Amino acid sequence: MTADRTTAPRTTTRRRLVAGAALLPLLALAACGYGSEKKDDTSNAAATSGTSAGADTGKKLSASTVKIGYFANLTHATPLVGLKEGFFAQELGSGTTIKESVFNAGPAEIEALNAGSIDIGWIGPSPAVNGWTKSGGKSLRIISGSASGGVKLVVNPKKITSLKDVKGKRIATPQLGNTQDVALLNWIAGQGWKVDATSGKGDVSVIRTDNKITPDAYKSGSIDGAWVPEPTASKLVAEGAKVLLDESSLWKDGKFVITNVIVSQKFLSEHPDVVEAVLRGSVKTNAWITANPDKAKADANAQLEKLSGKPLPADVIDPAWKSIQVTDDPLASTLQSEADHAVTAGLLEKPDLKGIYDLTILNKILTAEGRTELGNAGLGS
Repeated sequence: MTADRTTAPRTTTRRRLVAGAALLPLLALAACGYGSEKKDDTSNAAATSGTSAGADTGKKLSASTVKIGYFANLTHATPLVGLKEGFFAQELGSGTTIKESVFNAGPAEIEALNAGSIDIGWIGPSPAVNGWTKSGGKSLRIISGSASGGVKLVVNPKKITSLKDVKGKRIATPQLGNTQDVALLNWIAGQGWKVDATSGKGDVSVIRTDNKITPDAYKSGSIDGAWVPEPTASKLVAEGAKVLLDESSLWKDGKFVITNVIVSQKFLSEHPDVVEAVLRGSVKTNAWITANPDKAKADANAQLEKLSGKPLPADVIDPAWKSIQVTDDPLASTLQSEADHAVTAGLLEKPDLKGIYDLTILNKILTAEGRTELGNAGLGS
């Protein structure tokens, strides 16, 4: 895994004025139907990890518990590694307990945030935008970046040898309207091909398939390829697929948001000191991953084994890890672009994202470390 070392602030002068804030009924239904909470684990902050957790035993914050949500996924390396190494526990001190909840998909995490079951979460851009839009901008704020990259178009080399060969083939995405589904639909439109976003039928057959099922679907021949995040992409490669396109090649500087940190607006208002402690832990974790990539990879895999029952084999985790960048930068301009792509695909009515970001605490942490503040692309609160 690599890390984003960009220090120049992103421009905040360009403001996109967009109207409306309603999701289409189709997307709302999809949001209700996919993903479920997988694991709920409460542990004392000082006992979350065996390194230097709870070193600041005199620290007392305004909340005795902070409820954190994330996925058992390599694109969520920050919470996987940070919890194992104890960076969050260190910053929270012995007076604040960490309660972990692990999710399978973004809508369930958004529902948990809205219900108060979690306070802070790591999540992809599409669920964050959906959660913001459905609540009329009242449910959450994006407070930091976490990861970029790690998404690929992988195909059966016996059936597809070039990008033009994708036409007429069956390509899987994780779910209707999710981040990778939107990316594939946008790429297809860029080729001049037509696909009905709802049914997935057209010049390319877009097959919505859960990531857990995609490798078996590939082996059975029911799909010809997939536009998927890691480690699913590398799992398919291990089954004989070839990488036809890395999505990072489609973005300026090869960077696009794949994971952000969100917080309940209520929790942010009532417990800014706790949010700051979690963000300090996130920033320290990302720096540690950068300095210790092999140990961090092993940590992440150990956590995946703990959560799923088995680790990823070397031929899957090694290439997957290399394609993901940890970053504190929320890459705000790419979030707007991803939302625009969903609008173009017909999956989202044009949203007003003004206010979705609050990078105040993150930039306070960064400036205290002598680093440059990060921008919100005009989408700040």
